[in-house]
Amino acid sequence: MLEFDNMSNFSLQLRQKLRKHATMGSAEPVLHQQSRDGTIKFLLALSDQHTVETVILPYEIGDSVCLSTQVGCRMGCAFCASGLPGLIRNLTSGEIALQLLVAKRLLQEENRKLKSMVLMGTGEPLDNFDATVTFLEAVSDQERLGMSLRHVTLSTCGLVPKILELAKTGWPLNLAVSLHASNNELRNRIMPINKKYPLEKLLVACDQYASLTGRRVTYEYILIDGLNDEPRFAKELAGLLKGRLCHVNLIPFNAVSELNFRPSPQEKVKLFKKILTDAGVNVTVRRRLGDDIAAACGQLRNKYRGERNKG
Repeated sequence: MLEFDNMSNFSLQLRQKLRKHATMGSAEPVLHQQSRDGTIKFLLALSDQHTVETVILPYEIGDSVCLSTQVGCRMGCAFCASGLPGLIRNLTSGEIALQLLVAKRLLQEENRKLKSMVLMGTGEPLDNFDATVTFLEAVSDQERLGMSLRHVTLSTCGLVPKILELAKTGWPLNLAVSLHASNNELRNRIMPINKKYPLEKLLVACDQYASLTGRRVTYEYILIDGLNDEPRFAKELAGLLKGRLCHVNLIPFNAVSELNFRPSPQEKVKLFKKILTDAGVNVTVRRRLGDDIAAACGQLRNKYRGERNKG
């Protein structure tokens, strides 16, 4: 339990004032799962009993925590479980921070070290821009959370004006863009945001972000069997990205029971990567974590909501 009384680095007088004039907020774990590979996923109940997912991902250099920024999501991406209920509400900056504090406490109990953080959980961070920026200010403040933004990644589906606004901060924040298609026709089908901000506008905004921050942009590409994993799409993607300050992160699709998509076979993943590499595009394949606990964004929350509704 996070309580002002437990803040022993504050004076008793200050803790009393905090109890009187401030609120801690609430983020109580209601479900907790741990994968064989060390991935930890937990569902947190907020003060209004809405729930959000937070995931701890184990890596050799240290653990990463994946935070949510909204309850639900309104972006409507066809492959994403977190958007199935639609947008319920934005999280406050404090509620985003509470997820981080709960994760850090859990890691301390297991003698594990937090190395990095990603805003890649439920919700679109740039659709909750003010709260996300306020949270990042707290993250980088040595008097508060004290974490370098070089170890923080923000993932967006491509809200172009907000990418440009974020770029103006000059922060060394890593930007990850959910691309998932190599042309507008396919991206329009699976990511409705592309109809408003097509690839031409999105890539220009990302180039500007890289120029202003000096940070290369990561383009995320979920590989879905029979949808976007054919060699012609890899060649198209190489044509779009060659020469840009960027990196491609290929992501094998995490199967979701509510969605009629399948992960690409390994041979297709390898071929897709080879085509990009041969074209001079920097590319890696994301290691799959938490398969045995349904670690894709939104799955745990949707399961919990379904079970409560049945009850």
